[in-house]
Amino acid sequence: MAQEYSFDVVSDFDHQEMVNAVDQTRREIQTRYDFKGVTAEITQEKEQLILLTEGDMQLRAILDVLQSKLHRRGIDLKVLDPQKAEPAAKGNVRQVIKLRRGISEELARTLTKKIRSEHPKVQSRIQGDQLRVVSKDKDALQGVIQALRAMDLEVPLQFNNYR
Repeated sequence: MAQEYSFDVVSDFDHQEMVNAVDQTRREIQTRYDFKGVTAEITQEKEQLILLTEGDMQLRAILDVLQSKLHRRGIDLKVLDPQKAEPAAKGNVRQVIKLRRGISEELARTLTKKIRSEHPKVQSRIQGDQLRVVSKDKDALQGVIQALRAMDLEVPLQFNNYR
């Protein structure tokens, strides 16, 4: 019997690295001259970050610092889904940044169709918020990984459990 090889396609990020990047951003903002005496807060929740500051310029500066810290820690910037900035109390501005995690059902169906059309010897199954790709040929799996990496998606993809 021929052996089957497989891998999982997931969209996730290292939670601890996110915590560290947010903490570094907070520390840098506290020491920057352009934030002296200015309200500048970053609140981290499970599925989102909340930025609170006095104006749009500071909001963009905080987001820029956060993105540079995330990039240095190896977190793909596609996990950030910035929402529209909204006014908050005391004349401040608040922006919610949702954190993308998992592959949506619609995207999983799209990826499955693409894999089946381009690689007929490969099977793919949707398992919750991830995709399992199975084949008897390792080269076919490598081709699938290359094809998925070449796609420009709104979520970052990682390939786990390659066996």
